[in-house]
Amino acid sequence: MTLDLNCDMGELPDAALEEALLQLITSANVACGAHAGDVATMRRTVDLARRYGVAVGAHPGYPDRANFGRVELALTAEQIAQTVYEQVRALAEIAGELSHVKPHGALYNVAAKNPEVARAIGEGVARFRRDLVLVGLAGSSMLDIWRDMGFPTAAEGFADRRYETDGSLRSRKFPDALITEPAQAAMQALCLACEGRAQTICIHSDTPGSVRIVAAVAESLRKAGVTLAPLTQRVPAAPQESPGPGVPP
Repeated sequence: MTLDLNCDMGELPDAALEEALLQLITSANVACGAHAGDVATMRRTVDLARRYGVAVGAHPGYPDRANFGRVELALTAEQIAQTVYEQVRALAEIAGELSHVKPHGALYNVAAKNPEVARAIGEGVARFRRDLVLVGLAGSSMLDIWRDMGFPTAAEGFADRRYETDGSLRSRKFPDALITEPAQAAMQALCLACEGRAQTICIHSDTPGSVRIVAAVAESLRKAGVTLAPLTQRVPAAPQESPGPGVPP
């Protein structure tokens, strides 16, 4: 069995933390300057990711730095598509090659249940290119929508978040939303792997003790015979369409 191990990056000023995480993961979802990050943090994170052989993907969110992109904004589908496109393009101008796109925070959670928002995200990515892997919540309709739009997709599970019975993530407003004990996170990751529910497993860089959690998860998965590798080594690309006028290839 092969799994990707990803982490949301470029959101914190702690370069040492990011470097420690990047030595343990296989894919980095880099904040693109909307909910967090800027040109300097994007460049720093991309440079570190390249040094450690980590795949780089865009992590677009609602343009709301005050709430870290974790509050739903009343944006139209066109506004969502445009901000996603602009964020993906901003990171690509720094990183060059991108492997995937994973929405952030409230945008991710809303898209998991709202088909219009999921389609708007897909439209935004399509304005850039259609062969990027779109990462979404395992078992959610967002993955079906993106596949119908022609994208390769990856189902994501979370080692450091608790779930509700319907498969959604427990809201961060609850004190037990996060799993911060490395052993518990590792057990959850193993369960996700054994159940075949996920192609990629996430640990958030801002979860307390994230380095210890990622290390425990990676060690447990490898001991169970799981090979850790970036998504692009395993997810077949969808047929690529010619980009529209003014859209980078």
